[in-house]
Amino acid sequence: MGQLDDPRQAAQKEAEKTFEGFITWSKRTAYASIAFLFIVASCNFGVEDDTYPGYNGEQYNPSGLNIKDNK
Repeated sequence: MGQLDDPRQAAQKEAEKTFEGFITWSKRTAYASIAFLFIVASCNFGVEDDTYPGYNGEQYNPSGLNIKDNK
């Protein structure tokens, strides 16, 4: 049974080391994502002076189309 204990302990140690690395990189990625979203939000997502979207309802009014009346 002494032979099996050493590989199990080594595997456990390596698994714990890998898990710690995974958690560290997961936290870094999450923090970077949140920071990126704050930076983008601080730019107001490209919207300035309430001019976005530049939609003109009169321009796209379909009143000039030749459509049969639905009476």
